[in-house]
Amino acid sequence: MTDAISAAGSCLQPLCECLDGTGMLDAAAREVASFLRLKSNWGDLDRAKELLQAVETTVRARVTAEMDKLNVCDPQVQVWLKRVDELQLEDIDEEYGRLLKYSCISQCTLHAHRRTAVGRRVVEALEEANKLIEEGRRFKEFGFKPLPRIVDPLPQIKTFGLETMRSQLHNLFEKGESNIIGVWGQGGVGKTTLLHVFNNHLDKKIHDYQVVIFIEVSNSETLNTVEIQQTISERLNLPWNEAEPVGKRAKFLVKALARKRFVVLLDDVRKKFQLEDVGIPTPDTNSQSKLILTSRYREVCFQMNAQRSLIKMQILDDDASWELFLSKLSKEASAAVEAGSQNVRDHAMAIARSCGGLPLALNVIGTAVAGLEEGEWKSAADAIATNMDNIDGVNEMFARLKYSFDRLTPTQQQCFLYCTLFPEYGSISKEQLIDYWLAEGLLLNDCEKGYQIIRSLISACLLQASGSMSSKVKMHHIIRHLGLWLVNKSDSKFLAKPGMALDNAPSAGEWKEATRISIMSNNITELNFSPKCKNVTTLLIQNNPNLNKMSYGFFRTMSSLKVLDLSHTAITSLPECDALVALEHLNLSHTHIMRLPERLWLLKELRHLDLSVTVALEDTLNNCSKLHKLRVLNLFRSHYGIRDVDDLNLDSLRELLFLGITIYAEDVLKKLNMPRPLAKSTHRLNLKYCAEMQSIKISDLNHMEYLEELYVESCYDLNTVVADADLTTSHLQFLTLSVLPSLENVVVAPMPHNFQYIRKLVISQCPKLLNITWVRKLQMLERLVISHCDGMLEIVEDEEQYGAQMEMQEHASHKQEDHTVVETSWIESNDKGHNDFPKLRLMVLTELKKLRTICRPRAFPCLETLRVEDCPNLRSIPLRSMHNYGKLKQICGSSDWWKNLQWENGVEETRLESKYFIPI
Repeated sequence: MTDAISAAGSCLQPLCECLDGTGMLDAAAREVASFLRLKSNWGDLDRAKELLQAVETTVRARVTAEMDKLNVCDPQVQVWLKRVDELQLEDIDEEYGRLLKYSCISQCTLHAHRRTAVGRRVVEALEEANKLIEEGRRFKEFGFKPLPRIVDPLPQIKTFGLETMRSQLHNLFEKGESNIIGVWGQGGVGKTTLLHVFNNHLDKKIHDYQVVIFIEVSNSETLNTVEIQQTISERLNLPWNEAEPVGKRAKFLVKALARKRFVVLLDDVRKKFQLEDVGIPTPDTNSQSKLILTSRYREVCFQMNAQRSLIKMQILDDDASWELFLSKLSKEASAAVEAGSQNVRDHAMAIARSCGGLPLALNVIGTAVAGLEEGEWKSAADAIATNMDNIDGVNEMFARLKYSFDRLTPTQQQCFLYCTLFPEYGSISKEQLIDYWLAEGLLLNDCEKGYQIIRSLISACLLQASGSMSSKVKMHHIIRHLGLWLVNKSDSKFLAKPGMALDNAPSAGEWKEATRISIMSNNITELNFSPKCKNVTTLLIQNNPNLNKMSYGFFRTMSSLKVLDLSHTAITSLPECDALVALEHLNLSHTHIMRLPERLWLLKELRHLDLSVTVALEDTLNNCSKLHKLRVLNLFRSHYGIRDVDDLNLDSLRELLFLGITIYAEDVLKKLNMPRPLAKSTHRLNLKYCAEMQSIKISDLNHMEYLEELYVESCYDLNTVVADADLTTSHLQFLTLSVLPSLENVVVAPMPHNFQYIRKLVISQCPKLLNITWVRKLQMLERLVISHCDGMLEIVEDEEQYGAQMEMQEHASHKQEDHTVVETSWIESNDKGHNDFPKLRLMVLTELKKLRTICRPRAFPCLETLRVEDCPNLRSIPLRSMHNYGKLKQICGSSDWWKNLQWENGVEETRLESKYFIPI
């Protein structure tokens, strides 16, 4: 018998080996296991289901957070979520339940078949669920900023009566004789609205053009060239260099824009200018590009070469005016007008007609009466109609618009009128506006009330949000003139001549009765008189870059002055200021002032003193410590700094909330960082000429818990900067390392570290830095600027060499108690798909004479611009394929540099040059 069994085994062995080679035995074993372990597997699946739901909840929450920031979901995460939805675990639960229910009454064969099928589905679902759980846990990035669209859509606006104008513009755009089109008409007639609508309409023609740029010119008497160039640069994803001359930047922008089929929309052009002077190439019939401009003046359209394609905007007819007016009313008010008594309707129609078909007036007045109840319409109509006979000119329109102003509270009215002190063009900083209002006593020390007033003024159409900039607002030029008209009708007297290209200040006689004066943003060079203006409370002189002379007794009669802004002027001294006993806000930033007046301490009411970037300031004469009501003191990047610990005598400033400071000695830094209110109020810190300071450990600044910006310069002995583990919550967002000849090491700990929130990094004139490989750990970094680092050979060190160094460093660290400053090898994280530069958008490399390489080819998912200047030995860029640079828009450099680049196999050099390269 034994021999028979042995013989049978010998015969079956080849068959088993053959089956084993095909995988059939494993499959059979898998089927048997799924059949026998069905209950156990189902229990495992139930637990995996709960875990998968938890992971899915986390992933969806992170995706929602990204989308709240207007980012888009990562495609890999989208695929993962789709697979989760398709898993259909509920169906398997139902099948399992039915199997248990009918197992007792079913035939054995049928039951076995069902059990096998269900068992197989349970095993497959369990494996897929475990895969999804593991993949979901590995996600690091859940969204990214979407690629800029060809057309940047503007907020959708419901229009009334624009069909004819829109049709005319469309016809000229498609068939016109000229590639420059002009739209002209009075202010507030709807030119901007038409341009908004047309901008969004161009989204349907994205195959015809490569970029559409909407620019708010609003140049008043002084063309805001820099703001226009910023807009063009942003839409083309070009780097922005604040120090670059305007003319050079304009030539560069012309070259960049000329390479594309573009449509430029210029809104509110008020005087002729040369397109090339701001960076716009003149479109001709051969270029297929177009330019559309709007202006209040037909002559300007002629001067801008739009005479062959010209449209005049018309006011709205009665029907369109009525529809627009009704659209601004609340549901209750609209129902009362349309379905209520004839008297109510008549009064409402009278108000609408009084706007003369002007859309701006209809918007403002309609908003003002939006919530009127039935019994209030007559008084509203009477108020709007008071002292108005015709709709002929500006005065009549302002009288109608005045109703919106009358509905404001007295404080809101004063805050609105204050906005007229700013130029017609550009934007107004909310923070700056509120600082002024606080000093004027309009807010009773309540900043939040200031933001509430701004929201109210926006709601009343008296202020406008400034595009995507939530920190700024703007005022329509007609509304601004309304404000000035209202001032002239009141007891207040404003002398408001901002942004008017004045070479000379208004005469002393014009200052005499003024309560608020603004001559900001002009070309005034001297104020060589002593005005008699005892009632003035605000004096805004900033942004007169050539103003360098003021008479000694200029402030002698200004005993009521509360706000004085002399920033961005060339003054070297402040005139005698003993009389400024009521002054609360003094801004001398970006001036050439050399020392503060000896008796500045007499200004006992001063709460805000800004001396930042005062490059010539030598001495404050111990004034600051005697100004006990100061809440803001900013000496950041001032030439004046604290050199001795005994000079750091600001503890008397018990109300201080914001401190920007420049420090010249390491022992002063230690004193500042002691656990006391002064450290807590420090937001900006400039370390300069700190002799013998050899290292900076960021965690040593732990008591400066609100520090946002650190600027380290000219510390000649500084060898090491350490960003160690962050045990609290770091607020540091901006870091500059400049003129540090001994700096060799920057050590960054694993996350979380003190550099984890840095968004902008500038490194300049650090000759001993061979590379900045540590920058890979700055996961929030958006802008990287490196210049004049003569010893830098590479930006990111060779990975294999760096990995070996880190292993040695890690091995050495086992002998130390403190491991927080040890960098871990990047290799392991790179194998897992870790992204070193997840948010980097801009990289600028300037005058790096020895630089040979940036880094090995890798993914830069958000990089939009790479700019290289005067890097003669840089022969390659980390570009292996188009997938390395998903959002790349521009590579900027010299033509010679581009020609000498060495490309890896597979890179389409010709395509790259035509699509991305911009010569500089």
